[in-house]
Amino acid sequence: MISVEQAIAIVQNNSSPTQSSEVISLSESVGHVLYSDIVAPINMPPFRQSAMDGYALNTHEASTYTLTGEVKAGDNHHPKLNIGEAVRIFTGAPVPDSANAVIMQERVSVNNSQLTLESKVSLGENIRPLGEQVSKGQIALTKGTLLTPAAIAFLNSLGLIEVSVYQKPSIAIVVTGNELAEAGQGLSHGQIYESNAGMLQAALKNLGYLKVSTYKVADDYSKTLNLLDRVINSHDVVLVSGGISVGDYDFVGAALQELNVEQLFYKVKQKPGKPLFFGKKSQKTIFALPGNPAAALSCFYIYIHIALEKLSGNLNFSFTQIKAKSVSNYIKKGDRGQFLKALYSNGKVEILDGQSSSMLHTFALANALVYLPETADSIKTNDPVEVVLLPIN
Repeated sequence: MISVEQAIAIVQNNSSPTQSSEVISLSESVGHVLYSDIVAPINMPPFRQSAMDGYALNTHEASTYTLTGEVKAGDNHHPKLNIGEAVRIFTGAPVPDSANAVIMQERVSVNNSQLTLESKVSLGENIRPLGEQVSKGQIALTKGTLLTPAAIAFLNSLGLIEVSVYQKPSIAIVVTGNELAEAGQGLSHGQIYESNAGMLQAALKNLGYLKVSTYKVADDYSKTLNLLDRVINSHDVVLVSGGISVGDYDFVGAALQELNVEQLFYKVKQKPGKPLFFGKKSQKTIFALPGNPAAALSCFYIYIHIALEKLSGNLNFSFTQIKAKSVSNYIKKGDRGQFLKALYSNGKVEILDGQSSSMLHTFALANALVYLPETADSIKTNDPVEVVLLPIN
């Protein structure tokens, strides 16, 4: 059994970007990672641009200027200014080639066609130079850049409509268990409604992973073996829910071993989620999660999210971890590290009641996990604690 820190490091060190790329619409690219450098096809801005509403000047020593016209955003005419002349100009409009400064409108007075400066103006003031952001032929964004809304807007401003990105992995969710019934059906004695598939699908969708297929298999070794063989061959990532413990009807571990899946770790010194398996087969990534839903979801956020981002080319990814002041007391039982469902707000965090690995009600209210390392045994009110913010908003 390994520590939480060791397990995270093993996942990080064994999750590399796929070599597959795809060209997608820029409008659909948020959350993807650039597969290649973007070379600017134009200058940005593509002309000298006014940064203010005001007046473009061809400067001279006097403080008075003759107004000869105006230039607004979108105009394509090129007024010629003689020394001592000015034009009215608006933010984003092209600055005439003969103008060498723009003064904001609050710093002048106007009387018919005469403009008087109320303060001095510097050469180049309030003019955005041609290619100030990027020049044509320069690298605008490098390979490996995460496409955020701002990055997409920047590429839109260069006139691009599609980009080459790392292909996000295809994911299989395999749910095991004879006791599981579909929602909407009646429950027989001893059955519970299956929730992990929908939970993992929703978590993946929320993070932008949409190539997801779900499979269910009974607690039968031959069926488990055959299904795992099929989904490992046809998907990049396989998430198995349940069947990884050591009960008489837990067949996942033995099936993975027979399929020659390399075990990178099995069992983490944590609560919830101790019976977590992480392995590889060629370039395929396999996680086997405990069946208890809160344990499975905790493992998803701490380990699987990291692996998926790395596989998708986001090499700088790490989950959001901060320090916060606890408003709760908590005494840990045992010597394992713990991930406690919690509610974070404004620098403070409340540890919620109901920390059982089978309880989703508490998780439904949580927006964070408080991490209590194996070396700590309690939390007191006002103690600073480590908080992992969940990517659920």
